[in-house]
Amino acid sequence: MAELAESLRSELDRYSVGGKLPASRALVERYRVSPVTVSRALAQLAAEGLVVTRPGAGVFRARPRTADPAPGDTSWQEVALSAEGAGDVVPRSVDASGVLVCLAAPPSGVIGLNSGYLHPSIQPERAMAAALARAGRRPGAWERPPMEGLPELREWFAREIGGAVAAADVLITAGGQSALTTALRALAPPGAPVLVESPTYPGLLAIARASGCRPVPVPVDAEGVRPELLAAAFEATGARVFVCQPLFQNPTGAVLAPERRGAGLRIARAAGAFVVEDDYARALGHDDAGPLPPTLAAEDHDGVVVHVRSLTKATSPSLRVGALAARGPVLDRLRAIQVVDSFFVSRPLQEAALELVGAPAWPRHLRAVAAELRHRRDVLAGALRRELPGLTLPHLPSGGYQLWARMAEGGDDAAFAAAALRAGVAVAGGRPYFCAEPPGPYVRLSFAGVLGAGELNEAVRRLRAGTGGGAAAAAAGAAGPDA
Repeated sequence: MAELAESLRSELDRYSVGGKLPASRALVERYRVSPVTVSRALAQLAAEGLVVTRPGAGVFRARPRTADPAPGDTSWQEVALSAEGAGDVVPRSVDASGVLVCLAAPPSGVIGLNSGYLHPSIQPERAMAAALARAGRRPGAWERPPMEGLPELREWFAREIGGAVAAADVLITAGGQSALTTALRALAPPGAPVLVESPTYPGLLAIARASGCRPVPVPVDAEGVRPELLAAAFEATGARVFVCQPLFQNPTGAVLAPERRGAGLRIARAAGAFVVEDDYARALGHDDAGPLPPTLAAEDHDGVVVHVRSLTKATSPSLRVGALAARGPVLDRLRAIQVVDSFFVSRPLQEAALELVGAPAWPRHLRAVAAELRHRRDVLAGALRRELPGLTLPHLPSGGYQLWARMAEGGDDAAFAAAALRAGVAVAGGRPYFCAEPPGPYVRLSFAGVLGAGELNEAVRRLRAGTGGGAAAAAAGAAGPDA
């Protein structure tokens, strides 16, 4: 499509303003492309203001736009944005760099080991398309939905969460990130400490800081957060919120040990605090993971847990449908904040999600993803052990989509990521996953967003060539020639 759009763009000078371009059928025959490609290329030119489409008449060259006005002076904003937080206990800042690393599409020719989403080849594209088509034909599909979400979809999420959670305890959200934002805004006022796992998902740290909260780290190991450190953090800070990922924690892949689950809930309850359970990866267990533990929400009897769930990770980044679940007065606050922020989630998208999870193709898709992610994990881990001994894997996860690799002592994750990108591989440096000083240098390598095992092996070969064999070379390069 991009090549056709560029070709048509270069030929526009052949036509006078208002002149008609060849018909779509003629362009299909001339360029030997599909009608869809022609349609998308013309839509691109229309979006750029170069052509005008008139239904039933054709496509015409548009009148050239007048020169853009000279930009104004926006330097005053630096003072205004700095002054607004001058009296805040914890200045609010919006640093999306750690999130953007995972969201940015890699340049052409670069293998992306930075993505947090499934590659299109393992997304349920046909099932999603069919679900969207069926949803569009449902009676009332384009009417305003209930503010809390469609009752049937809330019921489905309640069953998935388990325990005593009912449909009335569930709010439909625009994905997991939106749900986490709502939860923190509801539970932690500006200036308040928020306990977070260390390391943790950079998007959570960004939410906390943008809300004026102070993230406080609680270290995790291969069995999840350490209860004695959690209790000490509550006592030292007076925090009333702890955010955790008990299942396939991002980035470490750790699963909270059975004896730590109850201990964590008891510690939070004694502190009069909420536990925000980000259950982002329940649908991403590998096929060798065995039975998954229940959600913390299913074992919570006192309304301690605020549960976050999303369909996005197991489907497509564009299926932004998730859920918040809570019991007690906090649910009213969550509902109020969500309504003020976004009113409600698009009804056609909710209808499509409901059609998708209710179709026979849904369990088949989950089984296929479980097998494929396990295979990719093994391929990437094996290639790293063979080719990059400077990177070690403290823990091989049984779910999720990433490996958390430790560099040799003295390594520089930023230098490694930069060298990797020059070699044609996008990776995520580990520093943004810590809200305080990291205990060592790490990089996160995702195996979900690539075409398959072949690209994973090629990525590791490029990393070896581009970084001189691993983390030690990156450290030496960062130290300079006289080191």
